[in-house]
Amino acid sequence: MSVSVRIPTILRTYTDGESEVTAEGATLAEVLDDLDGKYAGIKGRVLDESGALRRFVNVYVGNDDVRFLENLDTATPDGSQISVIPAVAGG
Repeated sequence: MSVSVRIPTILRTYTDGESEVTAEGATLAEVLDDLDGKYAGIKGRVLDESGALRRFVNVYVGNDDVRFLENLDTATPDGSQISVIPAVAGG
């Protein structure tokens, strides 16, 4: 399944400055594996040491936060748009 992935500014050093890239995979986990194969190191910025989504990184498939779906097992149908959004903190 081919999907498009929106890359936040802070991770664009991994994608040669590209703000949107394509990846393959039927689930979010497979998409992240494919991305890491193309852009070494990017997966480590999205997942923590235990392999879970980092606390301050939000990932959406379409308009849905994967934390309210099936996390890394969330389906990524062909043509889906995945957005990686770092959480903003401060006050």
